[in-house]
Amino acid sequence: MDPSAFKGLTLRSHTGVAYRFDPGALCLELLTTGGPGPYRRYEVLHEPADVAAWADRSRLTPSPVLDVSAAEVAAVRALRDALFRVVIAHTRGEPHPPRDLEVINEAAARPALAPALTPGGEREWAGTPTGTQLAATVARDAVELLSGPFKHRIRTCAAEDCHLVYVDTSRPGRRRWCSMEHCGNRNKVRALRARHTEEG
Repeated sequence: MDPSAFKGLTLRSHTGVAYRFDPGALCLELLTTGGPGPYRRYEVLHEPADVAAWADRSRLTPSPVLDVSAAEVAAVRALRDALFRVVIAHTRGEPHPPRDLEVINEAAARPALAPALTPGGEREWAGTPTGTQLAATVARDAVELLSGPFKHRIRTCAAEDCHLVYVDTSRPGRRRWCSMEHCGNRNKVRALRARHTEEG
């Protein structure tokens, strides 16, 4: 994987404006596809093609050509929901829900995507990767993130109406917004309006 080649996901605000969002980790990218409870309305993983499309947009390099079953779609959604609850608990300094940790650890214990080298010296994925291997790769990424050097930098966007989660990999560690062109810009506009109101 070459993280430097990943330029972020293209998301749309509730007003339809497109913006770029880089959550900083593969596992956090999966959280943009829906989630448990109130996030169910954002669900985009309905069928195998949806999982393949998400993998194609992700930071996995090259994009894996997946063979995903309907059961694997449900498993990827279950992993995402468990990961969502664990990450939110983590950002709040709360204990990780034990059942959700089991789901993540069980997925991480399965065979992940295996890189291979082509005769021309290019990187590819060995065999025909499955949805289970994709889930294992995401789960292992979650284990690395939640136990690694950036575990204290996993944050929720500072905007009150935004629930996107990211890991701040910037050197100063001062990132506050999911995206400067979206929530960061909205905050600047609000601050500017407030200043004009005070001056007026």
